[in-house]
Amino acid sequence: MVRTIVTALACAAACVGGTSSVEAGAPPAARTVKLDNAAYQFEYSYPAAAAAIPGLKARLDADLTQRLAKLKHDARAAQADAKQGGFPYHPWSASQAWLVVSSPPGWLSLSATFGSYTGGAHGNYWFGAMLWDKRANKPRDPLSLFTSKQALGAAIRKPFCAALDRQRAAKRGAPIKRGSTDPFDECIDPTHETVILGSQSRRAFDRIGILVPPYEAGPFSEGSYEVTVPVTAAVLAAVRPEYRSAFAAGK
Repeated sequence: MVRTIVTALACAAACVGGTSSVEAGAPPAARTVKLDNAAYQFEYSYPAAAAAIPGLKARLDADLTQRLAKLKHDARAAQADAKQGGFPYHPWSASQAWLVVSSPPGWLSLSATFGSYTGGAHGNYWFGAMLWDKRANKPRDPLSLFTSKQALGAAIRKPFCAALDRQRAAKRGAPIKRGSTDPFDECIDPTHETVILGSQSRRAFDRIGILVPPYEAGPFSEGSYEVTVPVTAAVLAAVRPEYRSAFAAGK
């Protein structure tokens, strides 16, 4: 669900290396900031659909500023420590990329990929999500649209685990053996991961995505997992009544 939009969004990026000037009357543009120097590497981006919502744009711009300031402070402190200790310094890095998942009427569903390197053998990355309620003009946690995490988990666990095992088997070249001594053969709770709401029909949320970073469902070498399950009657029953009209059964 996320991968299908990456190429289109990358092509839509209008500002690389900083904030672009926007002509009066021009449509809102995506924003990408990239900085690379001896102390740190920083990248932050969000799509035009987010820039078109003033409250959301302001929120993301403030987040960008805060994250950059923190990276500058921490990286320069680490660089000074390395110099004082007489050991090599490898530039720290931080990245955050927001992508559109879906935008049915009244909503904008976003996913985020975060990256960080603070020394060591390799960096790490993980996921996040934000659901913008256009009517209320504020962000919501996707899980807040359900009666509880437990209710959603019970509704999607079986199809999620089956799909996850198919992806694991494809990566490992062998079927998954439940009950083995390998903890990465066991299923995980999908609601403990990043939950995103998608829409194939573009009219309502009819798909649920679960983004799983490395180390959660497999070793780092396996990378991340992206599992998509349809909205079913069981899922609809777990939706809070006030948000029921935003959902529909999927395929």
